[in-house]
Amino acid sequence: MLRALSRALPFALLTVFATAPATAQDELAPSFDDLVEVSEVLLDVLAVDQDGNVVTGLGKDDFVIEEDGEPVSITGVSYYSTRYDDSAEDEIPSSRYFVLFFDMQPRSPRYGSRILTQRLRASRDISRWVEEEMTASDWMAVVRWDGKLEIYQEFTQETGALVEAIRRAAAGKAANSYQPAGFRRSPDRSLALARRLQPPVRGSGRENIYQAIGRLAEATGSIVGRKNLLMLTTGFGEEKSFYRSEPDPDHYPDLETRLNDHNVAVYPIDLTPAGHPPLQEEFLEQLAEDTGGYYDPNFVGFLNPVKDVAGDNLGYYLLSYQSARPAGEIGYQRLEVKASNPEIQVRARRGYRYGL
Repeated sequence: MLRALSRALPFALLTVFATAPATAQDELAPSFDDLVEVSEVLLDVLAVDQDGNVVTGLGKDDFVIEEDGEPVSITGVSYYSTRYDDSAEDEIPSSRYFVLFFDMQPRSPRYGSRILTQRLRASRDISRWVEEEMTASDWMAVVRWDGKLEIYQEFTQETGALVEAIRRAAAGKAANSYQPAGFRRSPDRSLALARRLQPPVRGSGRENIYQAIGRLAEATGSIVGRKNLLMLTTGFGEEKSFYRSEPDPDHYPDLETRLNDHNVAVYPIDLTPAGHPPLQEEFLEQLAEDTGGYYDPNFVGFLNPVKDVAGDNLGYYLLSYQSARPAGEIGYQRLEVKASNPEIQVRARRGYRYGL
């Protein structure tokens, strides 16, 4: 399994005409008869060694990016570090953004009350990480989905407010009655989720979890940088047979596009109680890999997976390259990122949206 991170953002750079008369020398060269749109693609990638340690000091020749199996020419590489205190001169300081997401609707009745016990255990372990290991570069928000999406805490660095929000969300206490003195609104308007969260689509029936996560991803779109969605869940894919699960074909493609378009990497943390097989492992692994996150079904205690996510996000490379398409074309481009050195592992999202 690959161990690295990524993000892709298309930005329109230039619209050009390509209708100059062809010379004899150019007769065999391909040409465009219409407007051409040249876009810069920005892709942030985490590179680690075989022990999971972040690898620094890499350049353009250390990465390979392919679109539809064809390599592209990388035009730039920068390294962003979240270690404010000891970053090197050639490293750009960057914040880490975590969204803690409680999925309150287990899909299997077999779990019974044990799923609540799992959530409470997770809340205690994650609260411990918040109190003991959050750094000056870290921001966290807390949300819950139980048929509807609720924000328990906007992005903040206040550990007391986060611990209280985590406790209440895990216990199932209503968010709309939660107005304690410790609640913190984001000091930066670009970090405020509530004011950017679009309402559910009217007339479409009850909102499902795919739609809710998509709206949440869009609400983070104004935040510059990678967002890490720590999803406490038992999975929400379609179970095809024992140990086999796959995404809902009607809703997953749109969710994948929205997550990647807004630079949200999903890190599923499985709440399946001990003694029960993780029936959604296949789906959760795909969700993580498609968005540049990571899924580990084998962990002891809920503190370990949070530490792993934090360790993975100590720094990332921002790669850039240019892509040309006919003007007005809209679509979703799949891609793959590799390291030139097979001993370096990378994890990257699988695509980006263009033409919008």
